[in-house]
Amino acid sequence: MRRTFLSGLTAIVPLVVTIYVIVGLFRFADGILGKFINKYLDTYLGYKIPGLGIILSVLIIYLLGLLIQLSRMRLIKGIESLFLKIPLVNKIYSPIKRIVEFLFFQSKKSFKRVVLVEYPRKGIYSIGFITNESDKELEAKINKESYNIFIPSSPSPLTGFTIVVPRQDVIILDIGIEEGIRLIVSGGVLNPQDFVK
Repeated sequence: MRRTFLSGLTAIVPLVVTIYVIVGLFRFADGILGKFINKYLDTYLGYKIPGLGIILSVLIIYLLGLLIQLSRMRLIKGIESLFLKIPLVNKIYSPIKRIVEFLFFQSKKSFKRVVLVEYPRKGIYSIGFITNESDKELEAKINKESYNIFIPSSPSPLTGFTIVVPRQDVIILDIGIEEGIRLIVSGGVLNPQDFVK
């Protein structure tokens, strides 16, 4: 009975939390602009449009992104510079910015394949990412064709080690970069097959 209850709990809790977060975000975004706009629509047209706030919020974020791209990031760089000068704020802003940049931009561009390498000692394997082929000078020194491999720390993949591994010692894994990152961030709790559920 306990096992059945826990199975039901593990099935329902993620669903409820996800729905709760989505509804909460919808209400929050809708409440920011929705109340203001709908007040005038109700006054002059006699009706309200549900979800108008979230539509306008998404549109404003998109237009802001467009404006930032057109202004060559001057606006965001100015705000960023201000944030980095404030003692407590910079401790919060800086790591969040690094995580967002890594997860959304750098990881897919920098990493080519997910691999398994024997590291830090024989018989122990670590998950890593091929970042590039090794420099020819390095390959000449060890007399082997090699890969530069980044071994990230868990649960934060922002730090780790860069190692040079001969190609014959690299085991290529048949999973995508995103799955590899999730596997590391979860500390191995989630396996690649869990991501398709």
